[in-house]
Amino acid sequence: MNEDSPEFTTSLLHADRRAGVEHGSIHKPIHTAVQFGFERTEDLIGVFQGTLKNAYSYGRQGTPTSAALEAKVTMLEQGIGSICFGTGMAALSAVFLTLLKAGDHVVSSRYVFGNTNSLFGTLGDLGIGVSKVDACAVDKVREALRPNTRMVFVETIANPGTQIPDLEAIGMLCRERGILYVVDNTITSPALFRPKSVGAGLVVNSLTKTIGGHGAALGGAVTDTGEFDWQAYPNISPSYRGMDPRQQGLQQIKKKGLRDMGASLSPEQAHRISLGSETLSLRVAQTSATALTLARYLQAHPAIGAVHYPMLENHPQHTMAKRLFKSGSWLFGFELRDSTRMVAVLDRLQLPIKATGLGDNRTLVIPVAPTIFWESGAAVRAEMGIADGLVRVSVGLESADALMADFERALG
Repeated sequence: MNEDSPEFTTSLLHADRRAGVEHGSIHKPIHTAVQFGFERTEDLIGVFQGTLKNAYSYGRQGTPTSAALEAKVTMLEQGIGSICFGTGMAALSAVFLTLLKAGDHVVSSRYVFGNTNSLFGTLGDLGIGVSKVDACAVDKVREALRPNTRMVFVETIANPGTQIPDLEAIGMLCRERGILYVVDNTITSPALFRPKSVGAGLVVNSLTKTIGGHGAALGGAVTDTGEFDWQAYPNISPSYRGMDPRQQGLQQIKKKGLRDMGASLSPEQAHRISLGSETLSLRVAQTSATALTLARYLQAHPAIGAVHYPMLENHPQHTMAKRLFKSGSWLFGFELRDSTRMVAVLDRLQLPIKATGLGDNRTLVIPVAPTIFWESGAAVRAEMGIADGLVRVSVGLESADALMADFERALG
């Protein structure tokens, strides 16, 4: 199923029904049960030993509702399996904390989500080394590799600076060195790009944002693409070595991330995200088109000093973005020539909501330095290219004309 194909949306709309749904329902219903019973004791034993398939042991480790969403995410990312979590950060934490040990080393793009950057600090406290480099150049990644490097981590489009790592070259490097390549696909989503195409072994999505879309449910997912050889990975527990080698990594993430850590996605949230995913392709097409129109308008405005959006021709990674991504997604940033006007301009906006998050059906704006990256400090912000006057825009479904008119009033 190619993201350009009409089958992309069609497959999502009919996924539940084609998989078989109770009582002829069109959608997978919400299963709120925490306990699951069995007629035969042998089946109860089989659930715990992994010999009974398509069965559930306890709500913390998944429900039929979350399993239906996992099947959709797997289909979207063209993987071999997915695990859903309570948030995107829970999904990321599960990847790092279940697959890494003290003494291991990770190479990461320095241009990552603020909370991910904070999580790296926690990994350091646990004895896991993290080297943050300018992943827009594969040579920087190569130089940072060590004998104990277990993982390379990048985001497809950085939030909020929109830097794009050298995705293809890093994938080739990881394949050559036998290193796990983990790609956060949240901003682009599988509607615009599939990290499997560049050799990613694991793909992370914050389901709260592009896939869910409506800003009404928290969730995250980890997908195994089948591109990584888990037999060569030294940190797989002996408990999982006896199973299908292709499933060993995902099984360890699930058992330790859900069973042991309890980072579970509730059935209600899974259901909301699943419904939101049905309009993924349609939403991304419109928000991407609007984002480009608004970015071009702001780029030409005399009050604006810089606009950061991958589909603008002056973006440093524009050529690669055009080659890899179907479009530029809904995220961009801009800087006023006079940063002292930033608060006044944002307060004059009537349509965009001054809000804490991103990836909603409504357009959201936030001044970056004094909010989401305030805790990081000035030195980290400078390293990440975050100017004091940078404003992040998460474009929603409003018309481009209405948004441009609103910005015109605010900037004037």
